[in-house]
Amino acid sequence: MTDSQGFSPNAMRILKARYFMKNAKGEFLDKAPADLFERVAAYIASAERTPAARKAWARTFFAAMMARDFLPNSPTLTGAGRDMCLSACFVLPIEDSMESIFTTVKNAALVHKEGGGTGFDFSRLRPRGSFVQKTQGVASGPVSFLKVIDAATEAVKQGGTRRGANMGLLRADHPDIEDFILMKKDGKSVGNFNISVAATDAFMKAVKAGESYEIVDPFKKKVADRKDARKVFRMIVESAWAIGDPGLIFIDRINKDNPTRGLGPIEATNPCGEQPLHAFESCNLGSINVARFFRPDGRDQFDWDRFASVIAIAVRFLDDVIDVNKYPLPEIAAMSKGNRRIGLGVMGWADLLILCGLKYDSEPALAFAGKLAAFLRAEAEAASRKLARERGSFPNIAQSVYKGTKMRNAAVFTVAPTGTISRIAGCSSSIEPVFAFEFTSRIIDSEIKDLHPIYEAWKEKNPGAKAPDYFVTAHEIAPEWHIRMQAAFQKSVDNSVSKTINLPHDVTLKDVEKAYLLAYDLGTKGITIYRDGCREDQVLTKGPAAAKRLPDERPDTLTSVTDKIRTGFGNLYVTISFFNQRPFEVFASIGKSGYTTMADAEAIGRLVSLGLRSGVDPKELVAQLKGIGGSEPIFTDGGLVHSIPDAIAKVLERHFGEVKKASRDLVPLACKQCGATLPDEKCPTCPNCGWSKCS
Repeated sequence: MTDSQGFSPNAMRILKARYFMKNAKGEFLDKAPADLFERVAAYIASAERTPAARKAWARTFFAAMMARDFLPNSPTLTGAGRDMCLSACFVLPIEDSMESIFTTVKNAALVHKEGGGTGFDFSRLRPRGSFVQKTQGVASGPVSFLKVIDAATEAVKQGGTRRGANMGLLRADHPDIEDFILMKKDGKSVGNFNISVAATDAFMKAVKAGESYEIVDPFKKKVADRKDARKVFRMIVESAWAIGDPGLIFIDRINKDNPTRGLGPIEATNPCGEQPLHAFESCNLGSINVARFFRPDGRDQFDWDRFASVIAIAVRFLDDVIDVNKYPLPEIAAMSKGNRRIGLGVMGWADLLILCGLKYDSEPALAFAGKLAAFLRAEAEAASRKLARERGSFPNIAQSVYKGTKMRNAAVFTVAPTGTISRIAGCSSSIEPVFAFEFTSRIIDSEIKDLHPIYEAWKEKNPGAKAPDYFVTAHEIAPEWHIRMQAAFQKSVDNSVSKTINLPHDVTLKDVEKAYLLAYDLGTKGITIYRDGCREDQVLTKGPAAAKRLPDERPDTLTSVTDKIRTGFGNLYVTISFFNQRPFEVFASIGKSGYTTMADAEAIGRLVSLGLRSGVDPKELVAQLKGIGGSEPIFTDGGLVHSIPDAIAKVLERHFGEVKKASRDLVPLACKQCGATLPDEKCPTCPNCGWSKCS
């Protein structure tokens, strides 16, 4: 029995699924949230210099986390005291040689094993078709090697359910930029990568002017061609409209604002784009729940003094993480300790606006955002300077904009996605608007209704009344306002801002084009868009109408085979019948697991049979069923069985061969860990267990 200690039922599900420690028997060692946060606080505070300081700061860190005022990123919560890496974000370099490329593949696997996400810039690799002197052959180009890292990522499973997340960048002036832009447009390729074009100022100016721009061969180090900027930009827009990729990273702006530019240019970011990093640099993140500082009688209805005190605590916490961290590579340890970059951010922003009665898409909300972001930056820098007087400045300060001053951390402010930790804190994610005020998740035999707590409280006080206009959801907000909110925060953020610009399904290519240009004009460091439901379009193709196909009649007698496979609900028996040496029917039954589960198994069998009798390729049916998540995943001799449909797919694969890629879903995404319905976003987070597609 666990004590929730004021945490919501959903938060407790997430804590048990992701963060509570267990023994070898699977029994919880952590019985309540306090057990987790005491362990984390004590481990982080072990960086303090005296026993008295370690004890005092452990109490302070614990209180901030228990109050849900501040939470560190997931790797810190899962790894503290367990000899694991505590950072979420890494960038690994790739040079133009096979040795460098495959060293990077190995290093990425080591980072993913620790639960981190990695960013790569592929711009140094010579273009496809280039002559290779040593082998007398031709180069395969950056896209091919990105796919190598994607395949390696697929192979490195974390706990059977998590995979590493990646960001791949290519400069707009690379000769292979068009191949890169189109790489994911089929909706199936490189599923472990977000991709972004590193858009230079020269490229963006050429787009706006309708001019051509220079294409530079990175191997020959000279201009190789010129391309029509608007044609390339149109390709970016069309692909983003279709599948949400690629985004844009305004790479020259990132380097202009880079506080450690003396170390050379930054070329890549972490998977969600909020953390530009030098090669081998990492950053540990944490976020303050700004909704916790709502104060009706305060200035701006906000408790600025308490906010300042929590900012100072959080900066010290994140700085301590750097010293107690277990880094996956010595090069990462050296660069991380050399710059001591931290990423303090916010969550609960949409909740705060609702509490204040401010509509997200309004000028007062933008003004408040600018004020809050500027305050956080100033207070975080002040806390970092105070730490520098106590502990010394970051070692690379002479190569930074802080040369000649005292500063503990090269950068302090990041706006990260906060998918899982905001679920624990019981608040809205990052600076995103609320996705939905009422959300129902379906998990096998049950439904879980998730009601936004502020909305729920308002409804209880105002039964039957129409909600005020400040209860606004992401898809009710025009793209312009999403971008303006991102830009309002970016003005004060020395790292960057992760923000998905959620667009309704019926937006046009022109709308996407306007969004990308507005993001550049307003001074953001990057932009990602996601059009609601765009995944569904990828499996629909235009062509001549097909002749109507009716299922074949069943003969009286058929030969069959029956396989048994273990699932989380017991043994599943799958019978495959054959007609004319082709699979014709599938029957699935499972015993002692409840009538609903038995009915589900039978229904799946009937639908698979209907497909087979109508001439559908068995491998296409496998692709549709394979990998569907469920609430009771289980390891068997054949690997991880996620669910009953996944088990049926595995049996079919025994007879008809392995299917490498699962089809894209025509139905809402399901969580790979618990089977709950996921919101239709680019990087959705499970509302039930906290699993994130991009973590």
